Amino acid sequence: MIEMHDIWKTYADGTHALRGLSVRVNPSEFVYVVGPSGAGKSTFMKLIYREERPTKGSIFVNGFNLEKLKQRKIPYLRRNIGVVFQDFRLLPKLTIYENIAFAMEVIEAPKKIIKKRTLEVLELVNLKDKVNSLPTQLSGGEQQRIAIARAIVNNPSVIIADEPTGNLDPDTSWDIMKLMEEINFRGTTIIMATHNKEIVNTMRKRVLAIEHGHIVRDEIRGDYGYED
Repeated sequence: MIEMHDIWKTYADGTHALRGLSVRVNPSEFVYVVGPSGAGKSTFMKLIYREERPTKGSIFVNGFNLEKLKQRKIPYLRRNIGVVFQDFRLLPKLTIYENIAFAMEVIEAPKKIIKKRTLEVLELVNLKDKVNSLPTQLSGGEQQRIAIARAIVNNPSVIIADEPTGNLDPDTSWDIMKLMEEINFRGTTIIMATHNKEIVNTMRKRVLAIEHGHIVRDEIRGDYGYED
């Protein structure tokens, strides 16, 4: 599913975000990415969907060699990757239905398929009754559910989630994690960066700990491993 070999990432200001990182993620895995702020977690995530490029090393995602991937092929890579952000990133002037449907419109899916699939994912995230609402009319938890629905509407093989519960209260965070676990149970690989110690320690998935650009721990049923 995802392979990185000897990945280095140095930014223009000289910051070394990743230093010789190598890792493999298999299909249908659920992986937490943990570590202190500034450790390289976000860079690691962005490399997977080609928002950033490594300074050195090779990356393979869903059969794509990202080192050799031409610019015009990037949309094909991203069709199989759903991304969920901490700040939701919903389009404020579009309804909930339109926000989700837009993800299918950009890949020119047929209108009939767009409607069917959009309503399916709204049902999965239990927000079919909000179909005509605007994002500002929803709670933070509901907005994150819509962001997840948008991320999965094209049936991606992998979801990248960067602090998806970071702006949510504890009860809502658990609702989001139950939804993520259900999506993973259906076969989607999930890679999630988080600082939520309780979630990681309770759910016991694979844990990748990154510090100073290195993977310092890779455990199959790991714990968070850091103090609050």
